Amino acid sequence: MSSHAEPVSVRILDREYTVGVNADERDGLVAAARLLDARMREIRGNNRMVALDRVAVLAALNLAHEVQQLRAERDAQQRELAGTLDTLNRRLDGLLGS
Repeated sequence: MSSHAEPVSVRILDREYTVGVNADERDGLVAAARLLDARMREIRGNNRMVALDRVAVLAALNLAHEVQQLRAERDAQQRELAGTLDTLNRRLDGLLGS
């Protein structure tokens, strides 16, 4: 695993950006750029007159909202799992204690 950053070019809304990234993170960066490009194109739609910064902020806001929702779901699942494990541990303790 290399910690050497190398330049990677990505295209977002027909503009090229070069980002330094570790080789093991390259595929993730390219996938993220594709996702962002798709979201920005979806927001912009057929209206090419919309300001790029507005499209970028709306795309970032939508993606941040999705991240928050996924975190909340993950936290709820972790609480549920912890409760289930606690219940199972109490049952085991009860069985072993008898």
